[in-house]
Amino acid sequence: MTHQDKIQTVEALEKFIVQKGSQNKVAAGMTSVSAAILSQMRNHNWESISDEMWRKVAKYVGVTSNGWNYAETRNSKDLLQFFNDSQQFSLVLAITGKAGAGKSESAKKYEAENKNAFLLSCNEYWDKRWFLRELLGKMGKDHAGLTLPEMMQKAVLLLKSLENPIIILDEADKLADNVLLFFITLYNALENHCGIVLMATHFLEKRIRRGVATEKRGYREIYSRVGLRFIELENTSYSDVEKICTVNGIDDTAIIRTISKDCDGDVRRVRRLIFSNKRAS
Repeated sequence: MTHQDKIQTVEALEKFIVQKGSQNKVAAGMTSVSAAILSQMRNHNWESISDEMWRKVAKYVGVTSNGWNYAETRNSKDLLQFFNDSQQFSLVLAITGKAGAGKSESAKKYEAENKNAFLLSCNEYWDKRWFLRELLGKMGKDHAGLTLPEMMQKAVLLLKSLENPIIILDEADKLADNVLLFFITLYNALENHCGIVLMATHFLEKRIRRGVATEKRGYREIYSRVGLRFIELENTSYSDVEKICTVNGIDDTAIIRTISKDCDGDVRRVRRLIFSNKRAS
């Protein structure tokens, strides 16, 4: 990492610490990164800190060393508003969109810029205990030695003690049934105290509707909790691609048109195509 990358990382880290409440809370949310390391970064004692450690912290606080700039697309603007509404009014929302619609990038931005916002990137291998471990870690709390009920109680009490917390479950369609159904328990314990957003591809909606139709245990409750509807994101438009290209240094109309045609509405492909064009120029 360059010296400028490190400066940007420390600046973002300072903002992140303000949002999350303390240096220890931020450190607890990262793997293999101690509060002491963060303190060294903040005090510019950088000699003994490896590039790998810098990259871990930079990724966590939303800084990239590849010169990528965030662009406000239709979906990103809508998502930030949905997150804000959920947080302010303790709403439960289910948001679906194509892979590459910009869901994860917007969620990371919201978490980095808002206090008491906790983003969990879900995975297939999670069980209930892993889910709660990730949630407690995001809140800067340790789970060591706690039983599953104790972890649940600790997470609920912590969330109820916070002002307008929000949990964003990215890629919620990856969760196994027993963990997805665990959402009901969490919702019941936090109703009117915490915003919860389930975010995934359209497979989540199909899965829940199929579960309701076949009377699969718990699925009607999930369907009821999300307000009997799913918020569907728009397809990525030419205007969106143009905005992304422009803020990332490409303003040639012909190149933008080619990228828009080749990206198939996938923001991640737009990113790759932009970098390919930059390397070729």
